[in-house]
Amino acid sequence: MQPTNKRTAWVCTLVAIGVLGGLGVERVPARDWYVAVDGRPQNSGTRESPWDLESALGGRQKIEPGDTLWISGGTYRFPDRSLNSPGFTVRLTGEPNRPIHVRAVRGERVTIDGGLSVVSPSDYVWIWDLEILVSENFTMSRELDEPGSHPQSYGRPWGGLNIHAGKGCKYINLVIHDNAQGVSFWRGATDSELHGCIIFDNGWKAPDRGHGHAIYTQNENGVKIISDCIMTGGFGYTMHAYGSERAFVDHYLVQGNIAYNGGTFLIGGGRPSRDIRVLENFFYNVNLQLGYSAPFNEDCEVRNNILVNGSLAINRFRQVIQEGNLIIPPGAPRPNEPARVVLRRNRYDPTRAHVLVFNWKKNPTVDVSLDGFATPGMIYRFMEPRDVYGRPVLEGRYTGQPVQVPMQGEFGVWVVFVQQP
Repeated sequence: MQPTNKRTAWVCTLVAIGVLGGLGVERVPARDWYVAVDGRPQNSGTRESPWDLESALGGRQKIEPGDTLWISGGTYRFPDRSLNSPGFTVRLTGEPNRPIHVRAVRGERVTIDGGLSVVSPSDYVWIWDLEILVSENFTMSRELDEPGSHPQSYGRPWGGLNIHAGKGCKYINLVIHDNAQGVSFWRGATDSELHGCIIFDNGWKAPDRGHGHAIYTQNENGVKIISDCIMTGGFGYTMHAYGSERAFVDHYLVQGNIAYNGGTFLIGGGRPSRDIRVLENFFYNVNLQLGYSAPFNEDCEVRNNILVNGSLAINRFRQVIQEGNLIIPPGAPRPNEPARVVLRRNRYDPTRAHVLVFNWKKNPTVDVSLDGFATPGMIYRFMEPRDVYGRPVLEGRYTGQPVQVPMQGEFGVWVVFVQQP
């Protein structure tokens, strides 16, 4: 059940007993607001009288630090379907200890069709559990005759999550697919994090090469964190932390991500990079490259990553810490163990985790323990990342014993949800 929209009466009580003056003015409790597909800007923002999405995200409603904007299930289609359409624009400002939360109503599928752009003065905004896509990509060709990264013949919205600004923002458990580009995470966004997102099948094919990446990013100040995301498919790079000699590619923490069957995972450009940390990531049929054309780079730390059917290249870094990485090129012998199973719990949602299996012996099933994540009696659901809203691959009640997960081949990854019965 969602929180109600009623304010508590404690402020009035304090005033009545004469305490407020002695303690100073207290903050007003956070409120819950609601958006619906048929909402209107002149409504009151309650669940019974919801706002429209555009006015609520755009800062035209009185959403204060600490408040939560709940988005009811449905498809929110941005009306401008041109190539240069910005999609829905976010202009919300929270505070360091009181972020504004923008969330799908629990258990409801919220689809943003046409893209989401975060612009100034947005700060301290947490955006959760939304699906972002461009519906034209299900009917229009993804193969163009025009080369280049900005084809005028593309003929549909760019889409994706476009982060142009924002300090201390978090983008949590988003499902971003079938856009020209998945996530564009630019220099104006500082000390922000992309966590638990599923990003797949973005971009297009052109005569010169594939275009559009799962993540395209640059950074100068603060640390950008990209953690525990699942990335696959698409036409361009998986990760493209890249720029010319005028752009900055500095201060990245890349941790716990799963990238498979996609383009190169690149961090580096024409300007020297510094403070690059790549920790505990998992790559299957994806190459990892640090450093591009810069004459030198400063420092990087590459620890405890697993790369299977891929390569690791670290180019022209003055200081390198490289420890605990398992690198298995195509055709190389596999470890002498039946399987390698990894479970990574979601940092912000205790009911969600990613499970990864390297099934070295290609057995038909692999035992997966959910200890530390699920307790006996909980219901579990294993979901295919490309179909996280669909039917479970496997579901049941956890007994405390390992779950037998069906396998097809050497590699598998799932989003796992648990709940009380």
